[in-house]
Amino acid sequence: MDSLTHIVLGAAVGTAVLGRKAGLRAALVGAVCNTLPDLDVLIPHGSPVRDFTLHRAETHALFWLTLAAPAIAWLVARVNRGVGASYREWLLLVWLALITHPLLDAFTVYGTQLWLPFSDYPVGVGSVFIIDPLVTVPIIVGLLAWLRWRQHAPGRGLRWNGAGLVASTLYLGWTVAAQSHVEGEVRRSIAATPLESRRVLVTPAPLNSLLWRVVIMDGDGYHEGFRSLLDQRARIPLVRHVSDPRLLDPLRDDWTVRRLAWFSKGFYSVRMANRDLRVAAGAPGTVSQLLGAVATAQATPVGNDAATQPIVMTDLRMGQTPWFVFSFVVAEHGAKGISAVPNLQIPSERPPVTALPWLWNRIWDENARY
Repeated sequence: MDSLTHIVLGAAVGTAVLGRKAGLRAALVGAVCNTLPDLDVLIPHGSPVRDFTLHRAETHALFWLTLAAPAIAWLVARVNRGVGASYREWLLLVWLALITHPLLDAFTVYGTQLWLPFSDYPVGVGSVFIIDPLVTVPIIVGLLAWLRWRQHAPGRGLRWNGAGLVASTLYLGWTVAAQSHVEGEVRRSIAATPLESRRVLVTPAPLNSLLWRVVIMDGDGYHEGFRSLLDQRARIPLVRHVSDPRLLDPLRDDWTVRRLAWFSKGFYSVRMANRDLRVAAGAPGTVSQLLGAVATAQATPVGNDAATQPIVMTDLRMGQTPWFVFSFVVAEHGAKGISAVPNLQIPSERPPVTALPWLWNRIWDENARY
């Protein structure tokens, strides 16, 4: 989830645990602790694909966060000795603030390696978009109410804070139910067709849980469509997009290719791009990409064979055709065939300004067009 949501979630958790005793300090400690797991983005791992797939790893694992909590709580308790809260109370606050971060992240589609070191499976329910106001706003309202009443009516303020957390949690449960409902409709729509046995992905469109994006993998392509909870027709219109996974056949043992295929859970496309493709310098963050503030360079060095073309793998889970967040150059096709190259990230292409109005219209009108 976005940083704002993690900050307010941590503050609300801290308030719920120690707001009566520690006041604003409890909220501040909770906000900081809930933000700590994402500091792994500051750790370089040596390549864009490693940075991509090793985010939300050890720092988001419930086991390691539980081991780290006592040391962090000891430091917090020492700094706040005059507050009147015990070490055990601070430990409960710190632990809850730490683990609610990856638990919330696991509702997004990206993937959160909750079970390290026992399993590196990237848990990604995919029922919540990475920014969803209905996750964040109830928590903010509860916190503001607590700030308003914490001096003269602390009990009322704490009840509002708790209500905000409960409302946000119930909304997360709603998204899981809505996702399951849409997936059932998708399965019925493709029953008795060649797509019936194919892998299906259902994720929410940006900023809401009423409109859902559908991806169905095919042998040499993928099908994409949208389904609103308000749609009436049984059949879900799908558009087929071409992919060429056979380009990667010579590279099936390459770590980068295998890692991306595993991390994306098979929801990826492969294409041969033009030689003038631009790639990011380094591994840019999502925010910098959305703002267009990414330095780029040519994917294929000028000195190479003029016929050389880069081969691109794209994670289909985040974004929509043709605007995807994570795409990487993993190989090149030249005079000597296909060979692996040091991976490079392609800056995401921002959707046009008409995309958000279309999303809103598509919720209510199944015939809406760009």
